[in-house]
Amino acid sequence: MYKIMLADDEGIVIDSLTYIIRQNFGDRCEIVSAKTGRSVIELAESFRPDIAFMDIQMPGINGIEAMKEIRKNNANLIFIVMSAYDKFDYAKEAINLGVLDYLNKPVNQRKIVAVLQRAMELIDARREKRSRDLEIREKLEIVVPMIEQGFVMAGLLQEGETSGIENYRQLLGMTEENLFTLVLEFGEEQEGEHMTNPVGTGVRLQRLYGRSCETIRDFYRCYIGPLMTNRLVVCVPTEMEQGDYDSRVRDVEKCRQLQKKLSEATGLSCRIGIGSILPPEKMAESYRDAEKALETGKGSVAHCRDLPVFCEYEPDYPLHLENRLFDCIKAGKAQEAKEAARNYFDWMEETQKDYEPNIRLKTLEFVLFMEYVAYKSGGLLYRFRDRGEYLELAEKEDLGKVRSWFVQKAEAAAGNVAGQKKEYSNEAIEKAQEYIRHNYRKDLSLEEMSRQMDMSPYYFSKLFKEVTGSNFVEYVTGVRMKRARELLLEGGKSIKQICAEIGYSDPNYFSRIFKRYEGCTPTEFREGKR
Repeated sequence: MYKIMLADDEGIVIDSLTYIIRQNFGDRCEIVSAKTGRSVIELAESFRPDIAFMDIQMPGINGIEAMKEIRKNNANLIFIVMSAYDKFDYAKEAINLGVLDYLNKPVNQRKIVAVLQRAMELIDARREKRSRDLEIREKLEIVVPMIEQGFVMAGLLQEGETSGIENYRQLLGMTEENLFTLVLEFGEEQEGEHMTNPVGTGVRLQRLYGRSCETIRDFYRCYIGPLMTNRLVVCVPTEMEQGDYDSRVRDVEKCRQLQKKLSEATGLSCRIGIGSILPPEKMAESYRDAEKALETGKGSVAHCRDLPVFCEYEPDYPLHLENRLFDCIKAGKAQEAKEAARNYFDWMEETQKDYEPNIRLKTLEFVLFMEYVAYKSGGLLYRFRDRGEYLELAEKEDLGKVRSWFVQKAEAAAGNVAGQKKEYSNEAIEKAQEYIRHNYRKDLSLEEMSRQMDMSPYYFSKLFKEVTGSNFVEYVTGVRMKRARELLLEGGKSIKQICAEIGYSDPNYFSRIFKRYEGCTPTEFREGKR
């Protein structure tokens, strides 16, 4: 349906236009008319037309002035000017107002139908674009919250994993280098450091999730995770590396207001724990700080920096160097860990040269903890007496030798972590390959093989491809084809017998697979070799 407004002070013109439109476009158009500039403006406001045929000279407000006024409230209206005045000034002003066409009276029917058809095509294109835009917006309304929830869960469950986190940041358009978490805990009422009826509250919150998210976004530009029983985890991006006193006070006050609004919106009691500011890959650490703040504090809002849950460091301590060192060890990056150990020891020598015993003690502390990280990653045998000489070495050896020992231990610890991961992967896949070599005659499936290896099918498939370079099905097929070639060369067995022996029930299927691998059928292979 197209809404058309006719503006002309001559009744015969309005009647003629109405007749032409009805005759050519039938019930597709709803038509109204007006004969003065003022009535045209008022009609445009109430009728909201798609197309307007405008005369220039009308009683009172002329057509040009009327179009200017109408355009203020209806930017998409398509004007078609019809005038007996063939004046350049009028035409120029009409063009400036975005008029589709300027027609000189009298106008024949063919020209009116053509310009109206053009106007309708423009309207159809706009409506289609609007429909597509709304469809995209509707999909985004569904997809964006899912991406946000994925980002939060990846940060909490994949600690230290940067690639996945970075992908989520790009999808969400997050440019800030840091974030802090809010842990929102709901309940019927607060008892000490806990909320009552967490499960029942979680059930109620399921239907209030959308309303809760809207309330939170009134206070913070943030990413909100899924509901976890009676808790919501909110990640707030920030450019600050660590909040100062004033920003901490602002966040506590803002969360106090948020807590009240959430209680009003949901009818539930709410507490909020505020975590530390950290890079996105350390979201889990910020979450733990916020969680400790909730456990330790008794108020409705608790900041981790206000409570005895946060480890404070002296102002000049290079926490970033320490974090870098242990992050590299946990990730199994031996060369990076070696460089980080050198940087940390450089700092100790530059700033603590008058406190050499402290350097030796810190070296021993870090070496022991680096090895602890390596042991905890699995695959190494812990022996109680293996560290017997560490104390004497750290205490009595030349500081240069202590430095070399420290760097070597950092590299070794990271290397052990990486080696254990690789060794575990290789050992597991070698075991799988051995099983395939002895059981290729069976109907082997990925699910059965992963069950034999006590791994999920997804993880086993990914690990198998990483170690062997081929997927599971291709590998099994390759083993079968190798045995088929051997049997064909030996002779003495028919194609059907060979087919059954290597695990296929259909000779035709076996022949097609063999040809794909060898470029010829089993019969052609046997004859050619003979």
